[in-house]
Amino acid sequence: MSIVALNSVSKSFGALKVTDDVTFDVPSGQALGIIGPNGAGKSTLFNLITGNLRADAGTILFNGEDVTDKSAMYRCIAGVGRSFQIPQPFGKLTVFENLLVAGTFGRQRSESEVLAACALILERTGLIEKANKPAASLSLLERKRLELARALATGPKLLLLDEIAGGLTEGECHLLVETIRAIHREGITIIWIEHVLHALISVVERLLVLDFGRVIGIGDPDAIMASKEVKEIYLGIEV
Repeated sequence: MSIVALNSVSKSFGALKVTDDVTFDVPSGQALGIIGPNGAGKSTLFNLITGNLRADAGTILFNGEDVTDKSAMYRCIAGVGRSFQIPQPFGKLTVFENLLVAGTFGRQRSESEVLAACALILERTGLIEKANKPAASLSLLERKRLELARALATGPKLLLLDEIAGGLTEGECHLLVETIRAIHREGITIIWIEHVLHALISVVERLLVLDFGRVIGIGDPDAIMASKEVKEIYLGIEV
């Protein structure tokens, strides 16, 4: 069964069509990677799935329910969690407090009900030693981990990751990928936008390519990366 399905979804800003008749679905438990050049519409697509933007046309289903016109809060409570490309923590709150905010509002639970879950997430994401530090004091890797931890604190069935490996060193990227791989093994469905291709391909089972808002390929990552069209459009290689 598909946990999320988009059918002919389109979005324009003025005369610019940034998402153009996009159709795809993601089976429950799968990890899908999304690649494409800058300006291809990847982050806009995430904002449409999460409800931060409303589609101009088409439908979005989550767990079989039409959520096309539902708010971002409704979708979060239903089980759509996300990280942002640029970490956006509450800088004056501690790392643990950031998770409590995500857990209480994202799950619609009391603080006492989410305490244990938030503590466990801190351990899983390597932040337990930073629990009582202000979020503003974290390094880039730690902020990326906090983005992931806050998304997990909402209790997602579907986890959207937006360039979470960007800006990290090779060693930092490896550590983060291992964490994401462990989360995926637990059965959480993942859609991951990423320019660090070796990190992405080491986790996902399928790869989707966007160009000017249109899906130009979806399927096995090796087959997608070997295709003539992807090499010419995404990699800039004339074939």
